[in-house]
Amino acid sequence: MIHVAPHPFLTNDHDIYRQQLRRFVQLDCEPNIEAWEQAGELPRSLQRKAAEAGVLGIGFPEEYGGSGDSDPFFQSIMAEELARTGSGGLIAALVSHRIGSPPIAVHGSADQKERFLRPVLDGSRIAALAITEPGGGSDVASLRTTARRDGDHYIVNGSKTFITSGMRADYITVAVRTGGTGMGGISLLVVEAGTPGFSRSPLQKMGWWCSDTATLYFDQCRVPVSNRIGEEDRGFMAIMDNFNNERLMLAAQAWGLGQVCYEESLNYARQRQTFGQPLIVRQVIRHKLVDMKMQLDAIKAQLDLLCWQVREGHMPVAEICLLKNLSTSALEQIAGEAVQIFGGAGYLRGTKVERIFLETKVMSIGGGASEIMKDLASRQLAY
Repeated sequence: MIHVAPHPFLTNDHDIYRQQLRRFVQLDCEPNIEAWEQAGELPRSLQRKAAEAGVLGIGFPEEYGGSGDSDPFFQSIMAEELARTGSGGLIAALVSHRIGSPPIAVHGSADQKERFLRPVLDGSRIAALAITEPGGGSDVASLRTTARRDGDHYIVNGSKTFITSGMRADYITVAVRTGGTGMGGISLLVVEAGTPGFSRSPLQKMGWWCSDTATLYFDQCRVPVSNRIGEEDRGFMAIMDNFNNERLMLAAQAWGLGQVCYEESLNYARQRQTFGQPLIVRQVIRHKLVDMKMQLDAIKAQLDLLCWQVREGHMPVAEICLLKNLSTSALEQIAGEAVQIFGGAGYLRGTKVERIFLETKVMSIGGGASEIMKDLASRQLAY
């Protein structure tokens, strides 16, 4: 049973959901995470278990297998509880549909939702998002992958890179240029695995080992027009709306991973004996732990506030960008201090703090690099 202090924004349903996810993490994830990290991918069978545990459907339409509840607190709880594995890669791989499928859920036709959303939410298929290209990252308006109309198909040419779940995904939401330059000529297409002209190659990474990442190639790839999400040349805003939610959830993930570092460090400092006494009696160690908690509490307060604002129908873009930067930069510091507290044990593979430390840098890059976040926030604040 999880005992938490009363929360002004949460209900008993949130607590029940947290307990449900914690059981899933403890029984189905934690005993296997090291093997999955070494294998470089998650087993597809985990998708089914995640669907049954309520991981996959949060925030998606009930009529297609989702929870029907768009409350961002449920999404935050999901990110926080999955983070207890100490593996950001597990989160990235298991819920890559959270960035690949929202455009379908919001802008797709009923047929597209039936074909491309329902199988993802029941865990039988995997979805991914492909925006970034080898020649550009956050500059979405300058993407170069083209899609030329040819009767009932588009002919797609170009490539994408750094694509989470790019090797395993059955359905990939791909940003393509169907019109002129800039924001106005971008569309979204669902490219299905096995489509002629579509290929992919794996990428090796510093961290997030169990999350497969790929470069995708489109060579005269024929994609049915019926796979276009929404109107032609109107895909840019769907991408931007997607990013805001992704960044809020990355902040929740960063907080969750930081909390794991804090708890692991606290437990280790209580048990580890140095010069005949527990490590935690050393003032310098206690101060490190206090600094961790101070940062984590500040991040959680802002995270909860922003989740409440989004739930109330607002979209505080600048504040989300700033929180994404605050949480990910704090995670780098917290994970570094956690490894320091563990000493040599923290440098060995298999500990949660070692794995999290390896993964911290991707958090300040994914979903928009820190520098991009600052620039976007400054423009939103009219500086």
